[in-house]
Amino acid sequence: MSLQWTAVATFLYAEVFLVLLLCVPFVSPARWQKIFRSRLVGLAVAYGNTFFIVLIVILVLLLLDALRETRKYNVGDKEALSSTPAALEHFHMKLFRAQRNLYLAGFSLLLSL
Repeated sequence: MSLQWTAVATFLYAEVFLVLLLCVPFVSPARWQKIFRSRLVGLAVAYGNTFFIVLIVILVLLLLDALRETRKYNVGDKEALSSTPAALEHFHMKLFRAQRNLYLAGFSLLLSL
């Protein structure tokens, strides 16, 4: 997996972890209120809007790139590849990676919204 898709996967895993952390029932509302009113969270909120817009733009661009790659390998010349099993296997590997990247970018974008 390339560096950009590793970063997207890491971001997706961090989002899932944060969503699950916020769903933990044994943390009291007073504790959450204390955490959200801290100076660190206030600093993150101050710069968060710009970061959020940049992040959304990057994820949309990566989603469009993954969609383009998926379409490229989805329409491929399967007739020409049928003569060589290794070429067909390589073609399916590229299609699998393109679809995986599409799912990573799509789910990251969905959870960030």
